[in-house]
Amino acid sequence: MNKIFASLAVMMFLGGCQSLSQPGSRPPAKEEAAPRPAPASPPPQPVASFSEETLYSLLVAELAGQRNRFDIALDNYAEQARVTRDPGVAERAFRIAEYLGADQAALESVLIWADNAPANLDAQRAAAIQLARSGRYDDSMRYMEKVLQAQGDTHFDFLALAAAESDPETRAGLLQSFDRLLAKSPENGQLLFGKALLLQQDNRPEEALKLLEKHPASEQEIAPLLLRVRLLQSLERGDEALALLKKGMRQHPDDKRLRLTYARLLVEQERLDDAKDEFAALVEQFPEDDDLRLSMALVCLEAKAWDEAAVYLQELIERGSYVDAAHYQLGRVYEEREDPESALIEYGLVGPGNHYLPAQLRQTEILFEHGRIAEASTRLARSRDSQPDYALQLYLIEAEALTNRERLDEAWKVIERALRQFPDDLNLLYTRAMLAEKRGDLAQLERDLRFIIGREPDNAMALNALGYTLADRTTRYAEAKALIEKAHQLNPDDPSILDSLGWVHFRLGELGEAERLLRQAAERVSDHEIAAHLGEVLWARGKQREARKVWAKALEEQPDSAILRSTLLRLTGSETF
Repeated sequence: MNKIFASLAVMMFLGGCQSLSQPGSRPPAKEEAAPRPAPASPPPQPVASFSEETLYSLLVAELAGQRNRFDIALDNYAEQARVTRDPGVAERAFRIAEYLGADQAALESVLIWADNAPANLDAQRAAAIQLARSGRYDDSMRYMEKVLQAQGDTHFDFLALAAAESDPETRAGLLQSFDRLLAKSPENGQLLFGKALLLQQDNRPEEALKLLEKHPASEQEIAPLLLRVRLLQSLERGDEALALLKKGMRQHPDDKRLRLTYARLLVEQERLDDAKDEFAALVEQFPEDDDLRLSMALVCLEAKAWDEAAVYLQELIERGSYVDAAHYQLGRVYEEREDPESALIEYGLVGPGNHYLPAQLRQTEILFEHGRIAEASTRLARSRDSQPDYALQLYLIEAEALTNRERLDEAWKVIERALRQFPDDLNLLYTRAMLAEKRGDLAQLERDLRFIIGREPDNAMALNALGYTLADRTTRYAEAKALIEKAHQLNPDDPSILDSLGWVHFRLGELGEAERLLRQAAERVSDHEIAAHLGEVLWARGKQREARKVWAKALEEQPDSAILRSTLLRLTGSETF
C-alpha cells in the first residue's frame, strides 16, 4: 500500500509542487552516455493544476499513508476527488478505499474516476463492479456497455455472480438488461454466459442449458463448458455431463479444471476405480498440487483401497501439507486394518483444527471399545489441559461415551465437573437434562430445560425435549402439547418434533391426528423410536397387522432397540415375532 503514496510523492515533486500529474506519467530517462536515435515523441500528458489547499491536503494524505494512517489518507483523497473531480485523484481514492474495504467511499470515488475518464476502460469496468456489489445492476450494465462498445468483448459473469444472493425482482431486472445488450450483440459469448448464470441462479436450468448449447463457445471455452456440466448434473443427466467433459478434455488436454471436474463427477457416480485412475493421472501431471494428492487419498479410502490411501497420506505428511488431515485419515486406515494401537498413535498426532475433535472422539471410542476407560479419561483430561479452547467439547465427548455404555453415574460426574468450569453453558445443561431423564430425575431435567428456554425462548430442541418428557412420563398433557406446538412452529418439518406432537395427541386420545403426524415423521426419517410410537397408535386403532409390519421393519434396522422390544412385550406379550 505504501507504494501508492511513494509514487504520488514522486509525481508531486516532479510537478514543481504546483500540480499532480496523471497516474502512469514517469520522470524523463537519464541521458545516455552513447547517443541513440531519438524515439517518437509521446503525446503530452495532461496536468491538473490544484489550489494550495488541495495540494496541502494531498501532501497530508501522502504523509499519512507513509505512517499507515490510511483512514486519514482516504478521507483527504475522497474529499479532494469530490472537490477537484480529477480522475487521477479519484482513482487513488478508489484504490485506497478498495484496499480498506470502505465500500461507500470506493463507490463514490470510482464513479468520479469513471465519469471524468470516459475513455479509460479500467475505470469503466471498476465502476461496473462496484455498482454491482452495491446492487445497482442496471447502472452497472451501462458502464459495462461502454467497455463492450470500445473493446468488443468483456467479462459479464461477475455481474451475474454478484446477483446470486439478490431477490427475484433484481435478477429479473438484470436479465432484461442482458437481453437489451444481447439484442445489440447477439453472438457475444460473455453476454450469453452471464445470462446463463443468471438463469441458473433463477432455478431455470433447462433455459440456461439451451442458451449455452446454441453457442459454439460453450464447448470451446472452459467456463461455459463447466457451467453446462453443472447444469446437466442438476438435471440428473450425469452421463451427458461426462461425455461433454471428455470432449472438452480432448480439446484442452492440459486444463486441470476439466480433469478435476471429470474425476469428481466419477466419484459422484460411484465409479471409484475410474475416479482413482483420473486422480492418479492428475497427481502425475501436477505433482506439486497437494490438494489433488489429498483428493486421491480420499477416493482411495472411499474405494477401500487402504494401502494406496496410506501411501498418499504418508506423502502428504512428508511434504508437510494437510498434516492433521493426513494423520486423521491414516487413523481410519489403521482402524480398517484392525490395528487399534497404530490408529491411536495417528489420532494422537492430530493437532488443533478441523480434525482435532473427530480424532479425539475416535481415540476415545477405540479405548472404550477395548475396556480402557480409565486411560481414555486420562487422555481426555490431558487434552483439556493442553488445548483449553476445546475443553468443553472434550467433556461432552467423554460424557457421551460413558452414557452410551450406561455408565450414567460416571457421566454425571463428568458433566458436573464441566459445569463447575463452564457454569450455565447451555450445551452442558442440555446434556445433564438428558442424563437426568435416564436416571429418572425428572425434576432436574425440567430445571435444566426451563433454564435453557428462559435464556433462549425459541430453542426448539429444549422445547421439544421438555414437552415430550412431560407427555411420555407425566400426565401434564396440555402443558406438554403447548411446548411441542411451539417447537413445531419453529421447525415444522423436524421429524423428532412431529414424533413428539403425534405422541402427545396419542396421550390425549386423539388417535387419528396422532397417526397422521407419526406417519409424517416416519416418511421423513427411518427411526426406531418413531416406529415404536407409530406401531402403538396403529395397534390402538385396530390395525395390528400394519403395526407388526412397522415394528418388523424397524427391528431389522435396529435389532437391539430397547423401546421397540419393550413396546412389543407390552402390547403382544413377546419381544419377537
